[in-house]
Amino acid sequence: MKNEDIIKEIQTLDDFKSLYFTDQDGHSSCEECCTLAHQNGAGFLEVFTLEYLAQLPAFGEGKQTRKQFYTLVLITEGQVEETIGYTKYIFTAGNMYFVGENQLHHIQQWSEGVKGFMCLFDADYFLLCLKHQIKLNSFPFFQFGQSPFIELSEREVVMMEHLFWKLNSEKCHKQTFNDDLLVRMFLNIILLEAERIYNHKRVETPFVLSRKEQLVARFQLLVNQKIQTVKQVNEYAAALHVHPHYLNDVVKEITGNSASYFIHKQLVDEIKSRLIQTSDTVAMIAGDLNFSEESYLGRFFKKQVGLTPIQYRKKHKQH
Repeated sequence: MKNEDIIKEIQTLDDFKSLYFTDQDGHSSCEECCTLAHQNGAGFLEVFTLEYLAQLPAFGEGKQTRKQFYTLVLITEGQVEETIGYTKYIFTAGNMYFVGENQLHHIQQWSEGVKGFMCLFDADYFLLCLKHQIKLNSFPFFQFGQSPFIELSEREVVMMEHLFWKLNSEKCHKQTFNDDLLVRMFLNIILLEAERIYNHKRVETPFVLSRKEQLVARFQLLVNQKIQTVKQVNEYAAALHVHPHYLNDVVKEITGNSASYFIHKQLVDEIKSRLIQTSDTVAMIAGDLNFSEESYLGRFFKKQVGLTPIQYRKKHKQH
């Protein structure tokens, strides 16, 4: 197997640093920051300039990666050739593209003189943005089977460039790890503006998917819609009119994870959202999500996250 065919699983920001940076790189693309900012386990956000990343030798090695967090990229100059999922794209100045959590991603080539911004953040950090807000998986460009980029007008490029600059500036100047409300708000604004542009410019031509990819897209959409009441693979398979084993095999083939992985992940994200963004008791959350007992939800959550619901809420409580 060729080196570039090996998929690098990137779980955390530290994994990202280990893959692409050396000790000599300094681990920072911001002149005003000394080190990458860690969020004490309460999620993370980091911003790099593409000019900075383009100087790193490892970025030109064409590694296939699957990140357990989200990526936003704005290109203001130059050209980027990348494969997202199973589709190769050539992005140019004025393009903004998105790589969702757990999405297979392969850097092919960056042209000389490429400029722009890359923002990395995880789901936990996004949940801290604002109370009662929409979920990450509702953004069309993060949905499996949807086109992962937008083309910006000159005015929109200027606007997005300013928003990325403000996002990075506020991140660099915050006084404490909990004093970053403006950082979260700018992240939210960038995503909402991108969604508005995406929906306004969406073409009627459907995004081309294979039959297996279409099945996975329908499955993931159904999980997003039905997670409160439907928690078994066989129930989703019945709704999609396929055998449970076939559904699991196809999901595994296309995404690298089992069907139950996505069900459990969606359920965990829903519980996290309620713990962070509401004052609901664990018992109330268990009832809303149709757990037979509060203790069952607690055992499930701790197995998946490593913390009890109360420990997780306390760790991520906003001050």
